[in-house]
Amino acid sequence: MKKLINQVETVLHEQILGLVEAHPELTLHQDPVFVTRADAPVAGKVGILSGGSGHEPMHCGFIGEGMLDGACPGEIFTSPTPDQMYECGQAIDGGKGVLMIIKNYTGDVLNFETAAELLHDSGTQV
Repeated sequence: MKKLINQVETVLHEQILGLVEAHPELTLHQDPVFVTRADAPVAGKVGILSGGSGHEPMHCGFIGEGMLDGACPGEIFTSPTPDQMYECGQAIDGGKGVLMIIKNYTGDVLNFETAAELLHDSGTQV
């Protein structure tokens, strides 16, 4: 199967930008990069967060009502960073805390654990 890639260095950004432009119910945040529901945070709701390697920015496609509130795509073949997950967690916390869905990839586990500690230290239930 062929892929349409303009530049390898920008493929992740272009994929996420295209997804967000096609779905106005999503918001793309920059520096650090993460995606949330446009109406986040939802007051009184536990925010649900996931993410993973940037070669699979699929997690952003699971954001929506009754699903994820935010997702953090890492760079190509790397996990998202703790600061991405921390900022995303802050952005989706509607006052009831954040539930992190973590896959069993070592980098994801380590970085999500660090982000959970940072969120906890700042007063967010995780």
